Amino acid sequence: MLADVRTFSSFSVDDIDAALTFYRDTLGLDAEITAMGIVQLNLAGGARAIAYPKQDHRPADFTVLNFVVDDVDAAVDDLRSRGVETKIYTDPDFGTDERGISRGNGGPAIAWFRDPAGNVLSVLQDV
Repeated sequence: MLADVRTFSSFSVDDIDAALTFYRDTLGLDAEITAMGIVQLNLAGGARAIAYPKQDHRPADFTVLNFVVDDVDAAVDDLRSRGVETKIYTDPDFGTDERGISRGNGGPAIAWFRDPAGNVLSVLQDV
């Protein structure tokens, strides 16, 4: 029944205007505020996600969006040039380097960062 229906993900934010500015202007995504007052992210490949306002918002303690990139180093350089901090984990278990990139932990090279609401996002290198 659900295998053939359109699907999207969602997450909460505490400031819809800050979310729109971050996703549209900082990250350069196709983002807009809908008539319902939510931020709609129109992502590559036809995927969508929404960020909705929540008064008692608490940042997700897991990654809400993963952006698959060809070159994680170039993506981190680009994010940092836009003022986005990628070194958010210092735990040795993540094995991150000085730029916040985790490499060789049995998975792809990945760097995490936060949106203005504190939600965790990542860029990870396609393998």
